[in-house]
Amino acid sequence: MPTSNELDKVRQLAGRLLSLDLGARRIGIAVSDELRVTVRPLPHIIRTNWKQLVRTLSELRGSFDAQGIVIGLPLKMDGTEGSAALEARRIARNLELTLRVPVFLQDERLTSIEAKQKLSSSGVATTQVTEKIDSEAAALILRDFISSH
Repeated sequence: MPTSNELDKVRQLAGRLLSLDLGARRIGIAVSDELRVTVRPLPHIIRTNWKQLVRTLSELRGSFDAQGIVIGLPLKMDGTEGSAALEARRIARNLELTLRVPVFLQDERLTSIEAKQKLSSSGVATTQVTEKIDSEAAALILRDFISSH
């Protein structure tokens, strides 16, 4: 549940949002429209090093004029945080400092499973699911963030 401080911060922020689903090898990316009514997945990026990630996100942010970033927070099924959640928090904090943009965290439990089901049921070939699942999960994370705020 968002805090009142976070709600105020989001309400004051107008415009598009980018979303990230952090994976070990790929990072799924999604973007909202300016009114935050629709969300669409973008092509994933390959996870390499920090400088490349910052450069790519800075370019995406500029291309879409994104006013904030939402990062999926990989909580355990019982709601506790493990090492992946701590890493997501660290990345969020560093991106906020580096890109000078508000960064929010959103519970991402089960988004990859939901993304896989959505892609499979929409007729995406099994071989293509791997290519699209990360960004589809990022779109679900962003949709959930927008609907909860």
